[in-house]
Amino acid sequence: MNRLAVNLPQITLKNPIMPASGTAAYGQEMAQNFDLNTLGALVIKSTTVTARAGNARPTTAQMTGGWLNAIGLKNPGIEYVLTEQLPWLAQHYPTLPIVGSVAGSTVEEYVTVAQQMATADNVKWLEINISCPNVEQGGLAFGTDPQTVEQLTRQICQVVNKPVFMKLTPNVTDIVPIALAAERGGASGLTMINTLTGLGFDLKTRQPILAHGTGGLSGSALHPLAVRMIRQVRTVTRLPIIGVGGVENAADALELLVAGANAVQVGSATYHQADACCQIIHDLPQAMDKYQITNLQDLITEIQTSIAPSN
Repeated sequence: MNRLAVNLPQITLKNPIMPASGTAAYGQEMAQNFDLNTLGALVIKSTTVTARAGNARPTTAQMTGGWLNAIGLKNPGIEYVLTEQLPWLAQHYPTLPIVGSVAGSTVEEYVTVAQQMATADNVKWLEINISCPNVEQGGLAFGTDPQTVEQLTRQICQVVNKPVFMKLTPNVTDIVPIALAAERGGASGLTMINTLTGLGFDLKTRQPILAHGTGGLSGSALHPLAVRMIRQVRTVTRLPIIGVGGVENAADALELLVAGANAVQVGSATYHQADACCQIIHDLPQAMDKYQITNLQDLITEIQTSIAPSN
């Protein structure tokens, strides 16, 4: 029996750990540091209809308790991803579940990319990035209004035959209405949370550290916020939740599961340790023994039975 296995819609993962979107790009660079088959799944970089150059540099800066980044959805476009990146993953890692991250500037673009991404056999579910704070169009404009979230979710779910997870932003007064809107729209699950909009200044120049100005704050400072929001949403929905936010070690991952998540993404920890995901997977059994956890799926079921709504 695999103690680390967890259940998600239409798939069982051998462990709950995967890199957050953007941190692994399309897998080639990460594969130079460790065997990607170690992962529960691989989340690829958010992809748009056409290639994007991203924001001007500098795009990242280390801050107290985390990182600011304003990459700006840099990606080669869906056609290249379908003809080059995903086939490479299928060839070298045929059993690795791939999560296709979808982004856009308009509803039509989101729907188009989602529909095309879902055609790839190795993409097991879609993650819809409606929460990127680092682009001028799209991103937060789609993720902060419940009505928009519901409509976008519904339109995507109508054209794809794979599970759709909506990635939620913490940049709202109350995340619960956003989560419920995604559920009404037909989402199979939620990914939460994305980065929190932040700003840092260079005291010598009096100018923002990032060329874009603001950026998304990730890292350990975000972890308690992610834990709180996941618990809030878990009390109102039974949808599967992929938790993300400041996971640095196995205990952090377990805390997201206790809060109500079904699986875990690791983001900025990979900036200073390329194989952070592997280390967390390796350390999970020992951490589980410490807290008397027999297996993860039983823990998830126990937690969610006790706090999720009955209907």
